[in-house]
Amino acid sequence: MPVDYKYLSELLFPNVTMTEKELEEKYPPRDLPEGAKVTRFAPSPTGFVHFGGLFPSVVGERLAHQSGGVFYLRIEDTDSRREVEGAASALVRTLSHYGISFDEGVTEDGESGNYGPYKQSARAFIYHVYAKRLVAEGRAYPVFSTDEELEEIKTADKKAELKSVNWETDASARREAMFARRNFTIEDVERELSAGHKFALFAIAEGDGTRKRKVNDLVRGDLELPENDEDVVLLKSDGIPTYHFAHVVDDHLMRTTHVIRGEEWLPSLPKHLQLFSYMGWKPPKYIHISQIMRLDADGSKKKLSKRDMGANLDDYSRLGYCPCAVIEYVMTLLNSNYEEWRVQNPDKDYTEFPFNVKKMSSSGCLFDMKKLDDVAKNVVSRMTAEEVYENFLEWAKTYDPDFAALLGDRDYALSVICIGRGGKKPRKDYGTWLELRSYMEPFYDETFKVEDEYPENIDRGDIKGALTAFLESYDHNDDAGAWFEKVKAICAPLGYCADMKEYRASPEAYKGSVADISMMIRVAVTGRMNSPDLYTVMHIIGEERSLARVRSMINKL
Repeated sequence: MPVDYKYLSELLFPNVTMTEKELEEKYPPRDLPEGAKVTRFAPSPTGFVHFGGLFPSVVGERLAHQSGGVFYLRIEDTDSRREVEGAASALVRTLSHYGISFDEGVTEDGESGNYGPYKQSARAFIYHVYAKRLVAEGRAYPVFSTDEELEEIKTADKKAELKSVNWETDASARREAMFARRNFTIEDVERELSAGHKFALFAIAEGDGTRKRKVNDLVRGDLELPENDEDVVLLKSDGIPTYHFAHVVDDHLMRTTHVIRGEEWLPSLPKHLQLFSYMGWKPPKYIHISQIMRLDADGSKKKLSKRDMGANLDDYSRLGYCPCAVIEYVMTLLNSNYEEWRVQNPDKDYTEFPFNVKKMSSSGCLFDMKKLDDVAKNVVSRMTAEEVYENFLEWAKTYDPDFAALLGDRDYALSVICIGRGGKKPRKDYGTWLELRSYMEPFYDETFKVEDEYPENIDRGDIKGALTAFLESYDHNDDAGAWFEKVKAICAPLGYCADMKEYRASPEAYKGSVADISMMIRVAVTGRMNSPDLYTVMHIIGEERSLARVRSMINKL
């Protein structure tokens, strides 16, 4: 006897009284300019924000805001066992730190916008309206199972295909089990419900896995994927939907035009398009982003994992990367022509770049910390000294309060930061605030230390003699030219060459050159073999401290 699916829908969802018409009225099409895109970032609150999470969020933000559209944040928290407490709020804070601004959705304080709730766990009443409809149309059916089987069904999340404990690995066995699940009577359902048993809801697959269907991806172009021939879990036994069903309903009602997600979802695309077809809705356009790869020690490429350095966005904050530098780096990975544009537009904000989905790579991006460091140095070099100071101070207050206290003398700190800044070729000594902290250490007695040893091949007597002669001739009122002439004058009595051109012509005739003499003074004053212009350094830290450090070094030799 055929199943009365209309009656079945009432049996399964007796409390669902809301209609689709009411939902369509509650969430009407958005009033936006023609061509405006509606995109979303829809992560699960399962922990820290992965570097890979910046990719879909930046793409979504750029597509929406370049077109005068809407970018919203939806939290896909349908798997409560995987949810980490406070992760959603932390996610909002982290993305805000990197300049990712949402027009609506989940916020630190709750939600903002007219298309919520924006947490899927609060939208069960919506999903049940459409689940009831699919049952009434004969497109979905319940499955009552043992507690063990229901637990197995619960574990089907948005990154896994359904794997029932009764299904064999053989395709024909899976199909046989699937058809067996569909074979039930109304009496069976009534008996199970009367016993208080829970059910999972499956959508009937009408595809043929031996046939291909054409699908389109905005990055990969036209593709051919097998038709979906496996029944899709719509609702788990707790009434909460799987990703497959939830995102279809949510993206329709929230009027999403473009879905940006990882390429691991490509095999599921026929399932999702089938569900859109069942519902009679126009599907959004899909953009499947390639995995982020890294080079292993042996030179092979591997997927960037959560354990890798740089995977956790919190790492960048701790190390002191400026958020805009990280975003700039992401832009170089997303669009191949970004670097060329940046060279031509050094003073423009990255949001002025005409981002283009067609210029995204379909073969995967290679994560490179060295490239990030280069980008960071370029970004910081374009900042004003005041911008560097304010950003550095803010970072130090959180990660190095003791050094932040030293920065209280703003003018002094700025005099250090201003070294080599400005002009067509500004110095690029640092790209992170942690590096700037190291750069500034020699300028404060509290952090000054001799880090570099003098080369073993240089006679200690020569070093002591050079430092002593430097003290005897030093005049703090000398300009840079006079100062260096006195340094050159130290050379000859010690057997060193004062003229670099002459030294390069006959190095064997001398113990060393004026560069070696300068190095001897540099290590004494800064504690390092390499530093900014030594004359400038000495005039910033002052005569008293400069000469005290030279005397201290002489005493140590």
